[in-house]
Amino acid sequence: MIKPGRSQAKIFLAAAVLLSTPVEAAHELEGRNIANGMTLYAEQCATCHGSELEGQPDWQRPNAGGVLPAPPHDETGHTWHHDNQLLFEDTKLGGEAALEERGISGFKSGMPEFGSTLTEEEIWDILAFIRSTWPERIQNNQAARNRPFH
Repeated sequence: MIKPGRSQAKIFLAAAVLLSTPVEAAHELEGRNIANGMTLYAEQCATCHGSELEGQPDWQRPNAGGVLPAPPHDETGHTWHHDNQLLFEDTKLGGEAALEERGISGFKSGMPEFGSTLTEEEIWDILAFIRSTWPERIQNNQAARNRPFH
């Protein structure tokens, strides 16, 4: 759940601005329901990734079990370093399965699968919401990591 007060006000203000102006999103993120993504993020993702997309402390260091804590989804994290399809697969299949699909095995991930909880459209809405919170420079950098979508 989004923390009440200033944080919630900032997110709602951002959503109001985004909903009242055209949003340029990259490829699969075109025309997504950002308000729905914000709601779903609060319900499904904020517990681990933070109500302000801040991630867990020490997210770059594995815990005692060898699993990395949940990273931030704001511009300080590495989410924007990945293409849309990997972000989608990571969310739908879970971290380990998504990486195995790309030929990387043995990676311990704490990211569960949401394919049995969320529809594909809902996953895309969440990713569009996350992207909408990044500064334009970061959005452009992330968009360049995507193949043309047809």
